[in-house]
Amino acid sequence: MRVDEIKEHLTESIIPFWMSMKDDEFGGFYGEMDFDLNLYKRADKGCILNSRILWFFSNAYMTLGDETCLVYATHAYKFLKEAFSDKEHGGVFWSVTYEGKPSDDTKHTYNQAFAVYGLASYYGASGDKEALVLAYSLVEKLETFCRDEIGYLEAFDRGFIPASNEKLSENGVMASRTMNTLLHVLEAYTELYRVDKDGMVADKLRWMLDIFADQVYNPVERRLEVFFDHNMNSLIDLNSYGHDIEASWLVDRGVEVLNDPNYTAKITPITKELVEHIHSVAMDEASLYNECEEGKVDTKKVWWVQAEAILGFLNGYQKDPSKVEYLESVGKIWDFTKTYMIDPREGSEWFNELKKDGTPINTKEIVGPWKCPYHNGRMCFEVINRKIAF
Repeated sequence: MRVDEIKEHLTESIIPFWMSMKDDEFGGFYGEMDFDLNLYKRADKGCILNSRILWFFSNAYMTLGDETCLVYATHAYKFLKEAFSDKEHGGVFWSVTYEGKPSDDTKHTYNQAFAVYGLASYYGASGDKEALVLAYSLVEKLETFCRDEIGYLEAFDRGFIPASNEKLSENGVMASRTMNTLLHVLEAYTELYRVDKDGMVADKLRWMLDIFADQVYNPVERRLEVFFDHNMNSLIDLNSYGHDIEASWLVDRGVEVLNDPNYTAKITPITKELVEHIHSVAMDEASLYNECEEGKVDTKKVWWVQAEAILGFLNGYQKDPSKVEYLESVGKIWDFTKTYMIDPREGSEWFNELKKDGTPINTKEIVGPWKCPYHNGRMCFEVINRKIAF
C-alpha cells in the first residue's frame, strides 16, 4: 500500500536527511547543499528554511511520537529565538550568517508568517509557552506594521519601513501584494488558532478568507490571481498550478479549524472549484505542470508542486468521494515522484526541479533558502494522518 511506502520514505529518508543538516557547532541547520551534494557549511542560513525545519520536526514528533524529532525541533527553535529574532526592532531577519549574525536584516511579511507557523507547531508539540509568546510578538508586528485596510503588505527594512518587494515578486512584475504571502499568513494563523483559540486570530482568519473569496479568487478563470498592485488589481495573466492546489487544501484547513458555518458555506465551493480546475488543466499523464502564463504552460516538474498535488487531490477526494479520479491521480503522482523526483543518490533527498521528461535540472540546489522539508514532509504527515488507501 502506498501509504506504507510514504511512511517508510518519511522515516527512512526525509527525516534522516534533514537530521544530517543539523549544525552542532554554530546552531540551526546548514543553509545550502548544491545539486552535486556539496554541503556549504559556511553558507548563510535563511529564516524561512529554519522555520520550516522547526515546523517539520515538530510535526514529525506529533505524527510519529519519536522523541528524537522533538530534540531536533528544539534545536531549530533555539536558533530562531537566539539568532533570527531581532532584539531591537522585533520580528525575524530574512537570513543570518553561518555563525548566527544578521546577514539580510530586512523584514518580510512572508518570513514573519512562517516563523509564526513554526512556533505555533512547536508549542503544540512541546507545550513551551515561551514559543507561544514569541509567536504572538510576531503577530503583533504583522498586525501593526504589515497590514492595512486592504490586506497584507510585503517587504520592509529592519525597522518595518516599507521597501520594494523583489523577494516575492516574479514573472517580470513588482508586486505590492501577493497571493502567496496572504496564503501563508492564513496558514500561520490557522496553526496558531489550532493550538491557542484566540479570538483576535479567529477574526483575522475570517478577514483573510473574505479577501481570498472576494478579491483573490477569479471565478471566471477558476483560479487564484497571483500578483497585485496596492489596490489588489491583478498584474499578470498567470495561473500558478502549485499554489492553487496547495491553497485548495490549506484554505479548507483554515475553514475547518475556524469552524464557522458561514465561512464553510462561503469558501467550500471555491476550494472545490480550484481542485476541479487544476485537475482538468494542469495534469499530464502522471504529474503536475508548474504554471501557465499568458496561455503558455511551463512544463517543468517542481518538487513542491508534486507534493502539494498529492495532498490537494487527496483532500479533494476526501471532501467528495465520488471524485475517484482524484484518488487515481494521487497514486499516479506518487509513482512519478518515486521514479523521478526522489533522488536515488545516497545522502540526498528530492530533486528540486525536473524537465518535462523527468530529467533533473542540475543547476537547482538540494537544500537552499526555499528547498526544505516542508512540502514533501507535510505531504507525508497528511497521508499518514488521513489514512486513505490509494
